[in-house]
Amino acid sequence: MNAQILTTKLYIPVSRSKTVPRPRLFERLNEGLDRKLTLVSASAGFGKTTLIGEWAAGCGRPVAWLSLDERDNDATRFLTHLVAAVNRVAEPIGGDGALPRMSQPSSTESALTILLNEVSSLPTPFVLVLDDFHVIRAKPIDDAVAFLLEHLPPQMHLIIATREDPQLPLSRLRVRGDLTELRAADLRFSAGEAAAFFNEAMGLALSADDIAALESRAEGWIAGLQLAALSMRGREDIPAFIRAFAGDNRYIIDYLVEEVLRRQPESMRRFLLQTSILERLSGPLCDAVTGEGESIARLEALEKGNFFVVPLDDRREWYRYHHLFGEVLAVHLKADQPDRAAELHRRASLWYEQRGSAADAIRHALAAGDVARAADLIELAWPAMRRLRQGLAVLGWLRALPDELVRARPVLSVEFAWALMAGGEFAAVEERLRDAERWLETTASSHASMADRVVVDEEEFSHLPGTIAGYRAARAQVLGDIPAAIQYARRVLELVPEGDHLRRGAAAALLGLAAWTSGDLETAYRMFDDGMAGVLLAGNISDAIGGTIALADIRIAQGRLRQAMRVYERGLELAEAHGERMSRGTIDIHVAMSELSREHNDLQAAADRLLTGKELSERALRPQVGSRWHVAMARIAEANEDLHGALSHFQEAERLYKGHFFPNVRPVSAMKTRVWLGMGKLDDALDWVREQGLSVEDELSYLREFEHVTLARALLAKYRRDRTDHSISQVLGLLERLLQAAEEGGRTGSAIEILILQAMAHDAQGNRLAALGPLERALAFAESEGYVRVFADEGEPMAALLEAALKQGVSPGYIARLLSAFGRDERRATPEQALSEPLSDRELEVLRLFRTELSGPDMARMLHISLNTLRSHTKNIYSKLEVNNRRAAVRRLEELELD
Repeated sequence: MNAQILTTKLYIPVSRSKTVPRPRLFERLNEGLDRKLTLVSASAGFGKTTLIGEWAAGCGRPVAWLSLDERDNDATRFLTHLVAAVNRVAEPIGGDGALPRMSQPSSTESALTILLNEVSSLPTPFVLVLDDFHVIRAKPIDDAVAFLLEHLPPQMHLIIATREDPQLPLSRLRVRGDLTELRAADLRFSAGEAAAFFNEAMGLALSADDIAALESRAEGWIAGLQLAALSMRGREDIPAFIRAFAGDNRYIIDYLVEEVLRRQPESMRRFLLQTSILERLSGPLCDAVTGEGESIARLEALEKGNFFVVPLDDRREWYRYHHLFGEVLAVHLKADQPDRAAELHRRASLWYEQRGSAADAIRHALAAGDVARAADLIELAWPAMRRLRQGLAVLGWLRALPDELVRARPVLSVEFAWALMAGGEFAAVEERLRDAERWLETTASSHASMADRVVVDEEEFSHLPGTIAGYRAARAQVLGDIPAAIQYARRVLELVPEGDHLRRGAAAALLGLAAWTSGDLETAYRMFDDGMAGVLLAGNISDAIGGTIALADIRIAQGRLRQAMRVYERGLELAEAHGERMSRGTIDIHVAMSELSREHNDLQAAADRLLTGKELSERALRPQVGSRWHVAMARIAEANEDLHGALSHFQEAERLYKGHFFPNVRPVSAMKTRVWLGMGKLDDALDWVREQGLSVEDELSYLREFEHVTLARALLAKYRRDRTDHSISQVLGLLERLLQAAEEGGRTGSAIEILILQAMAHDAQGNRLAALGPLERALAFAESEGYVRVFADEGEPMAALLEAALKQGVSPGYIARLLSAFGRDERRATPEQALSEPLSDRELEVLRLFRTELSGPDMARMLHISLNTLRSHTKNIYSKLEVNNRRAAVRRLEELELD
């Protein structure tokens, strides 16, 4: 060979002083040594060279390195440097190095044959690394490397680092098991690696949340994280930088422009810039936006070249750009062609509209600044968005339009009112309805120029009188104006024809909600059920699924737990039949079913339901669970006697709660007050009573029934503390009035709790005989429906009452099941009863702490153990003592005289 050797191309890159250990990738590289080829293929900046260089230093084999550049597309130069690289780790190959010149394929194979024969005689295996292989464009060199791989002796392992897949027989190597592949998904920094990089290698001391935000933004792209770290040096407000970190950061722009954009042909660069306006890329869409053809081939080339594109489906029809790369492209499009983006967005909007994708068409119309077109599309999309309950999306679109444009469109004004209610913003609803209503006036004096009115959806416009009345009924229901809700709902039924299932169904449902708020539960169930049947006929599946919650809640208030469970199951069947498994309503059903499982004392099933709801919420891209989820979690915590945990969940539920159409008959603040009572915080509970203005002389209503029962609980606790006859008479008087109202309204669920409190109030006076009467009635109501926790949550006083009732022969089978929920059977345990397996010393320590109000984390810290270890001890304690909660475990501790 006559080519001059540049020795710097043969050096292994020197490792940086501070690098992030990557043992998982080193292991993959080590595993690949038993195969012919390891391919490390990813876009610029994914740390390919650094990784291989660091691994080479400790892999246990000699490593020959060749860093390639554009000039190596000459076959002679390539093979000359290849032999030189091998010679650095082995005896000189080819004698004096005078290998034949490679002007023809036959002579190339001759040279490689000499090389391979020499390598096969080497006593020690070694590794050859070809770095930056993407610069190779010459087919003779691709053929040479393919020949090398086909005949590679076991002494040699080849590693290729490249930004795009080489023109080599990769499929054949893959099938034969001769190929190890590391790609962008493998090379990305994990959360732990990102933390090590920022806080150890770069010395930035970032929080876990800050690191997670940066890692998510950069999608694990190592160069992106390095550039972010450089940008943060010397900054005082690092959190603000992290929030703003994007593709317009100057370091990222400089890097990608230099490393990527400037290396592309003009046609590809133009394609990249023009398609940067798209969130998703497909061949036909890109053709429509660019006005050129061959987009499918360009996308395939970009993917094959590891060009910051991410496939979105298995068929390789849809892609997206890496977020930071896409933002860089958008910055350059704005700089290079500032007037071009609007036209590109208009083309994308038209393409999506023609294919029935309204949301994308609207988004691009807004981005193009074509507000009139966007308004037309939003109006036409409303019926579908209403069926899918996409009110928040519509609200965002409408707020992006000029207000005067919306006000000139009556259908859009009513749509705005609907979207506001979907977002829980009821104050501005009436104003939007009036904006629409003024266009319905037909007299010349009422409106000077009807020519200013714009209507695109004539059918929706024809329904506006009934629609407006329906939304006024809904608004009145939420605001608690029940007479107005009934008035407007009836007005809808007068205005709307029989065949309009949606509006008539919604009106009937609102009448049902009004009856529910008033405490007329049977009428409420019938009307709401009829309304949901109409809504379902109209095709509003999501609304029908969500309505399941209301129907079941009504049945629960009536004490019909089994019917409520069947209602939930029908809701899930409806969701499954219509592909709505991850809808908001379906998620809420799982949460509501958890509450029933808890009442039946199946705490594991209750927790599983909540986990299902949370997982579905995350899969549906709704990362935050709602108020009711936290309420259900709090109730499970209560059952497990974790009152601090329960209080925390109730506080979060209170923060998240937003008023909606269903009556708020169990306010979170009242449930939180009951936890205070369980914790002995009577003064906090009495403060809540005063804040709510509650009194035993209040006129009773179903809407405040739960609060008045909570008042009775607070007064009973006050009696137990102060022992004044006046306070106990107040409790009994209030409970008697509440019981009469609940029984008259058919609210058996409330009646059971009220009867239990009556029994406990009499027992607190020392009058057990008087206590057994209401307790026996409560048991009679509760047994057929399988109530458990409503008794068990009352603790030791209720256990004693149940044992007394059992001695009187009351419901022996049912009471035996209830007593098991207290961690006992009908016979009180004796100290002589031996455990099936003794408790360890550590388990006894944990058990003694159960008598305190310490939370699980607090106990773990006190014992210097992890929370998982504490949970293991707790599980063992429950199993050995045959109990299922802390309170029962403490009772067994005392009964067995283990302390």
